[in-house]
Amino acid sequence: MTEDTSPDSTQDPTRRLYGRRKGRPLRKRKSGLIDTLLPALTIPVPQPGERLDPKALFSRPVDEAWLEVGFGSGHHLAWQAEHNRAIGHIGAEPFVNGVAGLLALVDQANLDNVRVLPDDARPLLDALPDQSIGRAFVLFADPWPKKRHWERRFIGPANLEKLARVLKDGAELRLASDDMGLVRWMLEHTVKHPAFEWTARSPRDWRERPADWPPTRYEQKAIEAGRKPVFLRFVRKARA
Repeated sequence: MTEDTSPDSTQDPTRRLYGRRKGRPLRKRKSGLIDTLLPALTIPVPQPGERLDPKALFSRPVDEAWLEVGFGSGHHLAWQAEHNRAIGHIGAEPFVNGVAGLLALVDQANLDNVRVLPDDARPLLDALPDQSIGRAFVLFADPWPKKRHWERRFIGPANLEKLARVLKDGAELRLASDDMGLVRWMLEHTVKHPAFEWTARSPRDWRERPADWPPTRYEQKAIEAGRKPVFLRFVRKARA
């Protein structure tokens, strides 16, 4: 991964976004969807102090909103949107090729319950009201394995505090990784946070995906490479 050096990322070090913005050139269909479909689904990057009602982002009423941070190629988000049509699904992903991948899946399944922030998730988290998200996902994030880069990992004290604020009481936070260093890091920090309770009662609970947690291409590649994914589920404790 390479550091993002766009003007927005360098003005405020706490807002710096690390990782690629673009990969290989897009094929014609996906490039076209960036031009035609993305504008209708895009959530503009919220400004400091702005508040954003997630349910109001959708063109029809939704029961609640779910959030996926870093949706990769979009297969998990699109599956959840297709199988949970009454839910509004919000995805944040700065990688253009990943956004294009999600758009292709949205277009193919004719999904009207997906909205996209093609940028850093942190301004969105800051803009969401308290207890406004029914479920959150951070799946197979960049592990940043070098010790000097650990502060770049998304799951940590600062972002866990943001997630704890926006998640409803009883809402799930789902994390996954095939990197054991990152798994230990996420587990340590999330278990330590007073707002979250780990739901696992046996090894099977973190070794096997729940039925409503679909496999992804990245996960399959990890398995083929000999890496074993770990699936972590936490519940947002009730507020006092």
